[in-house]
Amino acid sequence: MSPVVKKKGEKFTLPGKYLLFILTLICTGLIVVTFNTNFLSAPVSAVGGSLIIPLQNGVSKAGSWLSSRSEELVQIRSLLQENARLQDEIDRLTMENISLQQDRYELTNLRELYGLDAQYDEYDKIGARIIAMDSGNWFHSFVINKGYEDGLMIDMNVMAGSGLVGRIVDVGPNWSKVMAIIDDNSNTSGMVLSTSDRLIVSGDLELYADGVIRFEKLIDSADRVVEGDKIVTSNVSDKYLPGILIGYISSIDVDSNNLTKSGLITPAVDFEHLEEVLVVMQLKQSVGP
Repeated sequence: MSPVVKKKGEKFTLPGKYLLFILTLICTGLIVVTFNTNFLSAPVSAVGGSLIIPLQNGVSKAGSWLSSRSEELVQIRSLLQENARLQDEIDRLTMENISLQQDRYELTNLRELYGLDAQYDEYDKIGARIIAMDSGNWFHSFVINKGYEDGLMIDMNVMAGSGLVGRIVDVGPNWSKVMAIIDDNSNTSGMVLSTSDRLIVSGDLELYADGVIRFEKLIDSADRVVEGDKIVTSNVSDKYLPGILIGYISSIDVDSNNLTKSGLITPAVDFEHLEEVLVVMQLKQSVGP
């Protein structure tokens, strides 16, 4: 067999199995030397220390920061949950407070109606709730939740608070429409309670913006009528039962004819905050003058 002649320019290559065998021997030798001597411990320790320790410090700081943020997130989540719970409690207490205020307001109204019922106990009455009103700030025309199925009729008188509200002008099966004495279309025959002098009370929504309505045609030649006198419904009224409080005289003026007087009345009823009313179950026509 002729010897293998390496050609010029051809690179030397070591078979893979030989290369793997040599590397295995080297690694084995290094392991043996490392475990049995300090030959590599110092350099390795020095290199490892310079690389690993800063890395460990960085990892430690990062871990501490992440731990702090994690605790803060837990606290924030706990605070948010507590805040939501407290908000729910505030909402519940607010609703309870509103309900209690409403109950107290309704109780006050009912007490006023009860007192009014006792004051005019000669008349049969039925309570009703206002369910609708015409546009505007005041209850000058509104609808109640009782009708002819409850025995209500047109021209029945309506009261609330301390006195007269108005009268029924339309009736349905379970509703009735009321025109108040402050309405521009309302005219009521009234009487000064202390002197029995008669006058006409006229509704005026523009005036009621100042809390008053108008009266006129008062004959008071003896000048006995003064501010603060009570005005009640007259016995000659064709629509209203006699003796129901309308309001109080707030100002008096002598008319240009020097025979009659006119002025302003403060109504006994608050026409801005009506909710419940009493309907007198008798008509003036059935009672007589």
